[in-house]
Parts: sequence; C-alpha cells; structure tokens
Amino acid sequence: MQTPQPPPSCDPNGAWMEQVARNLTDAQAGFLRGSRYLIHDRDPLFTARFQAILKSSGVEPVKLPARSPDLNAYAERFVRSVRSECLAKIIPLGERHLRLVMTEFTEHYHRERNHQGLDNQLLEATARAPGRRGPVRRRERLGGVLNYYYRELPDGWLSFGSGSEFQTGDAPEAVDLTS
Repeated sequence: MQTPQPPPSCDPNGAWMEQVARNLTDAQAGFLRGSRYLIHDRDPLFTARFQAILKSSGVEPVKLPARSPDLNAYAERFVRSVRSECLAKIIPLGERHLRLVMTEFTEHYHRERNHQGLDNQLLEATARAPGRRGPVRRRERLGGVLNYYYRELPDGWLSFGSGSEFQTGDAPEAVDLTS
C-alpha cells in the first residue's frame, strides 16, 4: 500500500487540509476509499470542514484524546524509528531530499527491517525466503545508513520457504492434496 503524500506546503492551513481531505476520499484513487475511520490527533488543522468532507464520503473521523500518545502507538513508534535510525544520521538538504530519504526508509522499514514485536520477522516478506547456506550479502540504502543482510543460496540450491533448502536433485516431489 502506498503512503499518501499531500501536495507540498510550507504553511498548511484549513483550505490546504480541505484539499487533502478531498484527495484522500477521491472515489477513484483516494487512499481512504473503502475505509470506515480516520484516527487523527487534536491539531487545529483538522477543521470542522475537513471532518465534514470525510463524513460525506463515509469515513468517520476519530479524534484522539489530548496528551494520549499511547493511543496512537504505531504512528509514534514509526516516528521514533525514523528519527533514531535515519534522521539522526542525515541532514536533509531540501524537501526533495527529505522525500527521497523518507521513501527509502519506508521501503527499508516495510521490506528489510526485522521487528521485535513480530518475533524478528519482516512486515512484508519477500517471495524468496532467507537461506541457511551461502554467502552473506548486504543491501545498503542511503549510502550505508540503512543496511539489510541476507544469505544468497549457492548455485544448484532451491528454497521452499521457512528456511528449507534442498539441492536441485534432492528437492521433494510435488504431492497432489486435492484427491
């Protein structure tokens, strides 16, 4: 799922947020299409008009109580990860550079970073399961600020997921479970 990116603004206001609401609830390409709720904080930018636009498209805005970061723990944890793992090590040179950094971090976060709360699993596992044999490789992002280590299976080996590897001649035969 692609993260929605509102049009850039150095000074967002109510009119800008109304346009964001229209973009989010667009019938063809809106990020909130098919969603029932939008949870947001108490920022004054979430005006009554913003909420009315959401309600008119069937999305119920839910305002979090004041000073309650634990109620939005996933977002707070993501922001903390971005700050500590990425933005503490990079000084963005402008908006375009910041967007590139955030895109790279988001890709890394979803596809390459292990998550302790998920028993050190990836959020979006790739089709190729990690092997137990073969050389260790490193994929780096942002000039080495973010790294992902994986094993490359040697030639002649196949992976069947969950760490099961077989030499080409030893691979188990397919079994028809439909009969």
